[in-house]
Amino acid sequence: MSTTYRVTHLIGGEWTDDDTADERTNPFDPLDVVAEIAAGSPELVDRAIQVAAASQSAWGKLTGPARGAVLQGAADIVRSRVDTIARDLVREEGKTIAEATGEVRRAADILDFFGAECWRANGETLPSGVPNTLVFTRREPMGVVGLITPWNFPIAIPTWKLAPALAAGNAVVMKPAQLTTVSTMHLANALREAGLPAGVLTLVHGKGTVVGNAIVKHGLVSAVSFTGSNAVGRQIGEIAAKRGIRVQLEMGGKNPVVVLDDADPEHAADIIASGAFGLTGQACTATSRAIVTPQVYDAVVDAVISRAASFTPGDGLDPSVKMGPVVSTSQLATDESYLDIAVKEGATIAHGGQVNGLLFEPTVLTDVDPKHRIAREEVFGPVIGILRARNEDHAIELANDTEFGLSASLVSQRLSSVAKFIELSQAGVVKINRPTGGVDPNVPFGGVKESSNNAYREQGAQALDFYSWTKSVYVGSV
Repeated sequence: MSTTYRVTHLIGGEWTDDDTADERTNPFDPLDVVAEIAAGSPELVDRAIQVAAASQSAWGKLTGPARGAVLQGAADIVRSRVDTIARDLVREEGKTIAEATGEVRRAADILDFFGAECWRANGETLPSGVPNTLVFTRREPMGVVGLITPWNFPIAIPTWKLAPALAAGNAVVMKPAQLTTVSTMHLANALREAGLPAGVLTLVHGKGTVVGNAIVKHGLVSAVSFTGSNAVGRQIGEIAAKRGIRVQLEMGGKNPVVVLDDADPEHAADIIASGAFGLTGQACTATSRAIVTPQVYDAVVDAVISRAASFTPGDGLDPSVKMGPVVSTSQLATDESYLDIAVKEGATIAHGGQVNGLLFEPTVLTDVDPKHRIAREEVFGPVIGILRARNEDHAIELANDTEFGLSASLVSQRLSSVAKFIELSQAGVVKINRPTGGVDPNVPFGGVKESSNNAYREQGAQALDFYSWTKSVYVGSV
């Protein structure tokens, strides 16, 4: 029997007893009620932030290794509960059990990584132009930081924001996506049980227009990190700019895989399909455009269609299923509307497009023109548009012909082509003979152009830059 969770707000180390307002059901099985979720108010946000602010100083004064021990202890707890957390993640988000298990393990790895980073020197020693003077820098915490996270990676993305924020000595107020609160609840419980002091992490659930806005506008919040849509991200950026606080925005993508004539079409199809249909295409790094040069175009199209046919959507809890349902009726409506638009503009559905409940068949579109909306706007579903390129230079031109710049991949064995693509690609993440999705926790992540405000990177040691400020110290002899 599956558990129905009562998800309330975490304030002062305790789950509140507020009335629940929203219900989340399994996108594959609407009779499976995953959670009953509280909805916060601006007044509750204020209370949570006041508690966080009062808790930050003691946490920030702990030694780095002491903070790291909490993060690594939480990593151990998450690993000990992988099966339970992954199953709940499938039930609330819809991805497959293999994808969910990988995500939970990734969250534990991120906690471990930043726990280890707490042992590193938090500044540097520099030479001085003045005799008998020692000069060094220190990292100082920002204070209270606000984190607003999306539904598509409901434990990984909260972790890769939360872990460096805590490692740097901050207190955190977080608003998870209302569709996927259970995964974040599991993460918060692991941190509490690992010894995170009460009040250092607060969770407030609710609508972005209510809870999210209240977090961004609050006078005690000194930095905000957001992952989500471009429209909401730009609104948050404007509010943060008016307040003069730090803001980190990671938003959309229209990620290409460029396939050149020397590529193996079967290998290229594996790369394209895994990026387009894995995670139901619901990732900012998902492959949404394949740009193929003439000699291999037909073979690549045929091979991608073959791969798409193997991604039969179904219940993510079934280990044999390779693709789960779309997360919500709203997202399904978006997916279907983009297919309608694509066909009206002249694209051809070469495979897929059928819908059964929230199961959306992987879809391959051909006859796609670079000016079609399907080639320019983010769908966030299992849809790949395949474009013809005249040659290598034209393929790179098409890859860059987008307002986004998150991830881009090249399939080629020619060293000269690889070098050219790495140099010319307008993307924050460049892959060679690898899918556009998938990143390591120790490597900086982020986009350019409309994919990001490109001020700070997430993940890797560079993630700490956003959550801390630098104090320069001069010590002279008397």
